[in-house]
Amino acid sequence: MECVIILTVRIRTGGHGIEHFQNRCSVKSRLEGHFRKWHMNWKQTFATILSILHTINTQEMKYAFILLLSVCLITEASLAQDSHTPYLTKSLSKEKVSSVYARTSGGNIQVSGVSAGEARIEVYVNSNNNSMSKDEISRRLKEDYELKVEVSDNKLTATAEAERSFSDWKHSLNISFKIYVPAQVSTDLRTSGGGIELTNLSGTQEFTTSGGGLSLSKVSGKVRGKTSGGGISLKECKDDIVLNTSGGGIQAENCSGTLRLTTSGGSIELTTLDGEIEAETSGGPIRGEHIRGKLGAHTSGGQIKLRDLACVIDASTSGGSIDAEIAEVVGSVTFNNSGGNIKLTMPSNRGLDLRLRGESISTVKLQNFSGDQDDNSIHGKINGGGIPVSVSTSGRLTFALN
Repeated sequence: MECVIILTVRIRTGGHGIEHFQNRCSVKSRLEGHFRKWHMNWKQTFATILSILHTINTQEMKYAFILLLSVCLITEASLAQDSHTPYLTKSLSKEKVSSVYARTSGGNIQVSGVSAGEARIEVYVNSNNNSMSKDEISRRLKEDYELKVEVSDNKLTATAEAERSFSDWKHSLNISFKIYVPAQVSTDLRTSGGGIELTNLSGTQEFTTSGGGLSLSKVSGKVRGKTSGGGISLKECKDDIVLNTSGGGIQAENCSGTLRLTTSGGSIELTTLDGEIEAETSGGPIRGEHIRGKLGAHTSGGQIKLRDLACVIDASTSGGSIDAEIAEVVGSVTFNNSGGNIKLTMPSNRGLDLRLRGESISTVKLQNFSGDQDDNSIHGKINGGGIPVSVSTSGRLTFALN
């Protein structure tokens, strides 16, 4: 690292070199001492350089800033590299694993479906105090934690439990698991300090975290997941899925089956879904497009915007507007809004039974209509009647046929 810093400063100082810079600042010994110890506590190194900035003139401050930036970038890269090195790797290629049980209180859990020959578990251990060496981490792990990785009766157990409480969180360790097992596997996962990620799995999946997000890709079967501290990402999943978060948004894409998605703290984005979908939030908007099957979308804290719908739809909000475009009418259409306006666009080639109500109503291409109509309500039929369409709002309603 020191060579890179010297080169950087020489370029910026016109070839005077770091010796000239250090002598002029009168801090050579202070810098060298902290450079030798940067891997032990990089935060202290930054603090020392910042204190030096207050003792030098404007031109030298520019040079010091370059030095600080170099230390930041190199240190960050080094720390990232260390965090990707497993503390322990155990092959599972000769084991028959049909279920996974994992518990940790300070890290992430990742489970991926792979071929039998690639099956393994990797354990990652990092400290909350970046000054802790690898030897110190190893010693603390043996003294203060019980780490178990074993296979018994086709069940993989991976647990990391602290044997004592820590008054200072900086003294605790973050222990994460990356688990690679055959795709046909069930899981029971729990962490209170990180996220959970599932990829390419089929079976019964149950997982909970109070400190991170949930990420699912190509997961099928019975899925039950909950987080109170992060968002949810769902891609190419199917069958029976129930996910809940109280601290973030939800994104679902290219999924099918029965989906129930709930958040009390964020937005919901739905893209290319087919099945019975229930999406509910009390803290944000709902956006969706390319939805087939049946959709329930409810929010008490934001707007709803839907495009390219070919589904039974029941949507409501009490905190924003609703803007929906139905591409194909396949079943009942229901919209309710107690806190804003509604704009609804539908195809004109189907028979509809209309029950529309709003503070004021405007229509576009209302053809082949029979029934009653005034400024704030429309009750009647389109093309002789058929599929029920019920829309109610405390604001303006725009109803358009195309």
